[in-house]
Amino acid sequence: MKILVVGGGAREHTLVWKLAQSPKVKEIYVAPGNAGTAQIAQNLDIKPTDIDSLVKTASEKRIDLTVVGPEATLAEGIADKFLIRGLQIFGATKSATAIESSKVFAKELMQKYNIPCAKSVSFSDYKKAKEYLQQQKAPIVVKADGLAAGKGVIVAETIPQALDALSQIMEARAFGAAGDRVIIEDYLSGREMSVFAFSDGHTVVPMMAACDYKPAFDGNKGPNTGGMGSYSPPPFLTPALAKTVREKIMEPTVKAMHAEGRPYKGVLYGGLMISDGSPRVLEFNARFGDPEAQVTLPLLETDLVDIMLSVNDNRLAQMKVEWSGDACVGVVMASGGYPGSYKSGFAVSGLDNLDKDIVVFHAGTKAGAKGEILTSGGRVLTVMARGKSLAEARERVYTNVPRIKFEGCHYRKDIALIKEG
Repeated sequence: MKILVVGGGAREHTLVWKLAQSPKVKEIYVAPGNAGTAQIAQNLDIKPTDIDSLVKTASEKRIDLTVVGPEATLAEGIADKFLIRGLQIFGATKSATAIESSKVFAKELMQKYNIPCAKSVSFSDYKKAKEYLQQQKAPIVVKADGLAAGKGVIVAETIPQALDALSQIMEARAFGAAGDRVIIEDYLSGREMSVFAFSDGHTVVPMMAACDYKPAFDGNKGPNTGGMGSYSPPPFLTPALAKTVREKIMEPTVKAMHAEGRPYKGVLYGGLMISDGSPRVLEFNARFGDPEAQVTLPLLETDLVDIMLSVNDNRLAQMKVEWSGDACVGVVMASGGYPGSYKSGFAVSGLDNLDKDIVVFHAGTKAGAKGEILTSGGRVLTVMARGKSLAEARERVYTNVPRIKFEGCHYRKDIALIKEG
């Protein structure tokens, strides 16, 4: 098979790495890819949102399966355009991707179908939203409705902070059109967890769950990022909790989407808060997580190509999906200044000085004129280690991370540092 992976981050590098393990795969192309994908696949100079060029390339190269990484590409309707042309694609349609591209739609869906979530109110009028906020108590959550690269959710510790966030979203247009509408939501406390499932529109097959770290600095301090690291599986995910998540959240959501005329095929990602053993949805996403893909996909023992084809052919119920009993920890190495402004073009050293079982997934990297690897983004690398336990995986990853160097590099040192009890 010839496969095309759309996207250029560490999630897409992970997908390429995993798909390349399938005996069914002969060639893999990546659009646009990065310096890491270039080592195991063929990069194409096509932007992930240039859907017409992607359709043309898939047709001309006779691609057997296209796999989509970024949410923005799904929200643009790439799956619809491929399917109209009779091209195989793994990813949700534009109408199904609304579960991520519109937080208002997702919240209304959850409320209509009694899927557990936080109480919230949505607004398209700034003055009304401001008036409502002034009558609430903190902490409180303010969310931009549309896609904002993982940065459109602000947990405000005080009402003045919340009012400032509202002004940034709706008046200063910090996230552009994504801030046309906002959701003001009750704050939920507990433990956060990312859950994933394959869905063919009817059957739901859970994947490994993970925990990620959004704030930039240790101790969950600093601004939110796209994710500074993750681990899988969460030690607090008991079989009983997993059953509840599947039966009360993931399966009802896929049924609800079908009932709404938006059949959900692809990967469904639920960001959950676990309070007193009960899960509630913070948000849904319509694709693999980043950085969660980097710690969940390495644990998958079933051929990923087989799973994706079974989703497309509506025969997921016939698949036996198996996972390793190991644990994975991934640490993101970021450019100095990220998630704010940062400089790029610095040489990365030390990648050839790692223990043999360490895997490095590239995100913001490019090849230099002499073949050296240069930084080219905010999140530069995800360094991943496996172990028989989380503690073992964590020790392995943090033994290796300091060997990799580039100017301004920063990373969290508390990924998977689980407090007992």
